[in-house]
Amino acid sequence: MHGSLHSLLVASLPDLVLSNYLSSTAFYRQNWKMASDKSENCLGWAARDQSGFLSPYKFNRRVVGKDDISVKITHCGICYADVLATRGKFRKSLYPVVPGHEIVGTVQVVGSDVHRFKIGDHVGVGPYVNSCKNCDYCNDGLEVHCANGVVTTFNSVDVDGTVTKGGYSSFIVVHERYCYRIPDSYPLALAAPLLCAGITVYTPMIRHKMNQPGKSLGVIGLGGLGHMAVKFGKAFGLNVTVFSTSISKKEEALNLLGADNFVVSSDMEQMKALDKSLDFIIDTASGDHPFDPYVATLKTAGVLVLVGAPSEIKLSPLRLLLGMITISGSAAGVWEGYSESDLLHLTVTGERDAIEQV
Repeated sequence: MHGSLHSLLVASLPDLVLSNYLSSTAFYRQNWKMASDKSENCLGWAARDQSGFLSPYKFNRRVVGKDDISVKITHCGICYADVLATRGKFRKSLYPVVPGHEIVGTVQVVGSDVHRFKIGDHVGVGPYVNSCKNCDYCNDGLEVHCANGVVTTFNSVDVDGTVTKGGYSSFIVVHERYCYRIPDSYPLALAAPLLCAGITVYTPMIRHKMNQPGKSLGVIGLGGLGHMAVKFGKAFGLNVTVFSTSISKKEEALNLLGADNFVVSSDMEQMKALDKSLDFIIDTASGDHPFDPYVATLKTAGVLVLVGAPSEIKLSPLRLLLGMITISGSAAGVWEGYSESDLLHLTVTGERDAIEQV
């Protein structure tokens, strides 16, 4: 969030939580001056305790180092993880907490050894901002799994002992390794959710070769991640089926997002009609739900990827054995050596119509 913005990106966020944010903050004033790159001049919005109430907060950003860039934040998405962290329900909250990890803006200062960016570039910063840079995972582009501990964009202890502060602020200083270029042609107001929800879905889709035109994809759940999965699936040329327990999602799935089919997952007749018809499934649902009915819709050697987080998974091992089914998981999104052309692809294929701005 940024006080000088005309609008704010809103990822999937329950109305009650969103109303809390809107009533407790004045993010929408257009007269908030942008801070300079000097460390003492950053203005953010912080929660001081588990109430999650956000109020203005001045703090120090580090001085731009030789490998750093300073990014003037223009927009920041709201993710439910932000809400949980401000309320002390996601890891240990190191108050005051300045949330926000779907950050976009423009480069305003570059360090002396920075070669990938120049002043004025449009860039994005996602859920993590530092790692050891030397372990096998970091060397393979899997920094989020750093053997020595990844540093998240906010509410995390950085290597210098300071606590990271997120994107609900005027600017951020970050190592260039953890910044990604956003094409000038793509509206910054729509780019922020791609840095978390977008890459969380995009990563396993690429890893499991779900970008093959003509293949079939099932998407379980139609929240923020589900929206992204449907849009990417259609952009990849897949035949997309949305599974939901709520019939009210049908119009949105078919008419707004362009899905090819909608199935009420509690209707066993509809589920049985899809027996062995899907190549892939992306499961974005975090509530507990049965898995066997979904596995039954997969073709032989099909793949089901979890990006949601139910409390447990119960399914028949025999279905996996006889069907050569792969069950995989993916969280937070990793770049795995992707080039910035992949972020370009994200912006080209990412959803525009379903992003709410406030």
